[in-house]
Amino acid sequence: MTPSDSPAPSSTLPALPDGRTALPDRVPALPDRIGVRSARERFRGGRGYLAACTLGLPTKETEAALRADAEAWGSGRASAAGYAAVVERVRHAYAGLVTVPASRVAIGSQASVLAGLIAASVPDGAEVLCVDGDFSSMVFPFLAQAHRGVTLRNLPLGDLAAGITAETWLVAFSLVQSATGAIADTAGIVAAARAHGSFTLCDTTQAAGWMPVDASVFSATICHSYKWLCAPRGVAFLTVNERLAALLHPVQAGWYAGRDPWASCYGPDMDLATDARRFDVSPAWNAWVGAEPALDLFGRLDLHAVRDHAVALGDALCAGRGIAPAGQAIVTWPDAGGGDLERLTRAGLTASGRAGRVRVAFHLWNDEDDVADALRALRP
Repeated sequence: MTPSDSPAPSSTLPALPDGRTALPDRVPALPDRIGVRSARERFRGGRGYLAACTLGLPTKETEAALRADAEAWGSGRASAAGYAAVVERVRHAYAGLVTVPASRVAIGSQASVLAGLIAASVPDGAEVLCVDGDFSSMVFPFLAQAHRGVTLRNLPLGDLAAGITAETWLVAFSLVQSATGAIADTAGIVAAARAHGSFTLCDTTQAAGWMPVDASVFSATICHSYKWLCAPRGVAFLTVNERLAALLHPVQAGWYAGRDPWASCYGPDMDLATDARRFDVSPAWNAWVGAEPALDLFGRLDLHAVRDHAVALGDALCAGRGIAPAGQAIVTWPDAGGGDLERLTRAGLTASGRAGRVRVAFHLWNDEDDVADALRALRP
């Protein structure tokens, strides 16, 4: 479950039918490093938008890329080969963002589908340990394996590390909890899992983009990039180390999982990629065009600075509400009747409600004025 578990070869671009690997134009060049203030200017909207935990906002570059793609598609200039090249660039960009080799990154369209791949490979009768109240995409795929005797045990997030036993085959949890914004003790969970020989699956969907994420410390991670990474919906990633990958069944293998996708369009023989690409799900092309500038932006940011920015705003809101600061980008509190969410909405602010709580999230486009607006709207 460490970077030393496997070698780090680079993924190769799927070859075009005639052997070429010509690439379409890349996204416009950005400075090597971008600060939080400069990144904020790349979003057309954002003032009063406190819902990155529900849906991220596109950058101007992503909007432009999607418009250009629609024009190319409509005029007959788009091609599957061109889209495949974009996917590979995004795969490599994501790998760099979460510090794993591109050879360990598989692509898909939904987090639940990627979790389902792992759930289908849990041995008959094995135990999976989950978080009580975690997002359903990290729970349902494992519950769906009950017919094979797979058992699911739930514990509060804070008890997860202590609850791992020799019977635990897999610990599946979100790095940041969707309903509360609470951050998992990854060091404690990983250490306990290693001590008991358990695998770890971490969903980083509510983390990647506002805080640094090192996927290499986990057996596997899943991330859908349409929230904090500001990509279109339909761009998801699975990272997996060699030890766990050797045990996974590519139950959703299609043409894109082939060693050479352009030669695996037809049966009956199956020749799958030897790296994580064998777990690929055929991509929703257009979404990846919008994801490329988004991942390019986040690869140029200091994510420690992004975390400090988001946490400072979250803690400022907590202080104004009389809530103990939690060091989170997502701030929540009980709101069973939805009154506080309604007040925020009436004030023109976009927030969300989950599990009887109101959720306010701070990201790159937010600043102190958003905190002040929220506090003003919440006054009795």
